[in-house]
Amino acid sequence: MLKENIAKSILFLCAFVSVVVSFAIMLTILVEALKFFQKESVFTFLFSSEWAADAAFVGADGTSKQGVFGALSLFWGTFYISLIAMLTALPLGIMCALYLGVFAGKKSKNYLKPILEIIAGIPTVVFGFFAAIVVAPFIVWFFGLFGINASFQSALGAGFIMGIMIVPIVASLSQDCIETVSQKRINGAYALGMTKKEVVFAVILPEALPGIVAACLLGLSRALGETMIVVMAASLRPNLSMNFLEDMTTVTVKIVEALSGDQAFDSSLALSAFSLGLVLFIITLIINIFSVYLINRFHKRKNL
Repeated sequence: MLKENIAKSILFLCAFVSVVVSFAIMLTILVEALKFFQKESVFTFLFSSEWAADAAFVGADGTSKQGVFGALSLFWGTFYISLIAMLTALPLGIMCALYLGVFAGKKSKNYLKPILEIIAGIPTVVFGFFAAIVVAPFIVWFFGLFGINASFQSALGAGFIMGIMIVPIVASLSQDCIETVSQKRINGAYALGMTKKEVVFAVILPEALPGIVAACLLGLSRALGETMIVVMAASLRPNLSMNFLEDMTTVTVKIVEALSGDQAFDSSLALSAFSLGLVLFIITLIINIFSVYLINRFHKRKNL
């Protein structure tokens, strides 16, 4: 009994510390972001596309220079690159999940599953190097064949490699959802004379769809928070453009940039990192809550 109480106390303490630390992080971001919005306009921050934070400094004449903190171009770059990543990861991840969950034999699973896990464990800086050294020159060469100018640092290169990086997340979670589809329904479909292809599209995918959507949303959250790949493959320049062959940057890159200089910690430039982090946190929180809701709904349907 004593050992059980000690074990419960330790587990409770671990859970309590995790919750407290999480709330402390959120509170810190909120407090520092409010300090930023006391100095800068919320409207300009959310709806202006001009980001010139480096202009905020004290000049040689002793006068304070004002930076411009319009984050619209940063959030555009974040979502645009993430969209390219999801357009890459979704078909590859879902097809991989279908193969592993429906078509692959036991021997194939034993080889392919560890490969996915290895890809998931590769550091993002390695993906960034690959994007800069291999993918970027290929993009420039390929589009050059059609007379189209492409930048060596582009949203396409960063988004494509980011998509490859999150394929294991989408594939693994989607496979789990596919494998939990009722075997009775699958057997019933085969009994009605359906082929395996028809069973996949008429039974398995509709049944597993909420879980697959949740897996894709979790992959999107991972893409929204990526930094290293963007730094190495998409540049540091804010750019509100639809051209995926141009360079652009994301929110997370500017957060790192704002906190890595020698400016005062209470300056607008440093505090802008917390305001960017707050908005990004709210966005990813909404996405994660929605994905958890879909997963719970999926499991409730399974228990009916």
